[in-house]
Amino acid sequence: MTGAGAILDLLDRYDRAWPAEAATTARVRALVASRADCFERTCFTPGHVTGSAMIVSADHRHCLLTHHRKLGRWLQLGGHADGDPRIDEVVLREAREESGMVHFDLFRPGGALVPYDVDVHVIPARGSEPAHEHHDLRFLLVAGAGQELVVSDESHDLAWVPIAELERYTDEDSVLRLRRKLPW
Repeated sequence: MTGAGAILDLLDRYDRAWPAEAATTARVRALVASRADCFERTCFTPGHVTGSAMIVSADHRHCLLTHHRKLGRWLQLGGHADGDPRIDEVVLREAREESGMVHFDLFRPGGALVPYDVDVHVIPARGSEPAHEHHDLRFLLVAGAGQELVVSDESHDLAWVPIAELERYTDEDSVLRLRRKLPW
């Protein structure tokens, strides 16, 4: 299956799981259908596909947030596809690069690969980059126990945040929505 076909298949599965969010997935579908370069960070009109993860601890009591260097906010880990349409692989790559951890279980409800969340948000203009959208497919990862964190150059800090206290770190609705969707 081509990159575009694989994303559209993921979005179909997501729509079956979260039918009330069809307007958001329609925006991602429109991008994928109209721009062959939608997996490249240089696709600014309207934006490009990205991948991120709600990473939870092995005991499901904490989630990992990064204090994003460019945006100056506590967010879930993730990043650019850089041409790779296998968005689940992008998410795992970004989780490893940004956390220093290597062992994760990718949550697959009923055994199927389904995004945990889909979000379209605006990234403000910065330097030579114009304002643009990130069409973000998000997955749920459970981190293997006992791994040490390593802060990357893309972050000011990393923190294991008690899930029940997420509001102490962020008021971003898209991050708080990730907590609301937790299956436990």
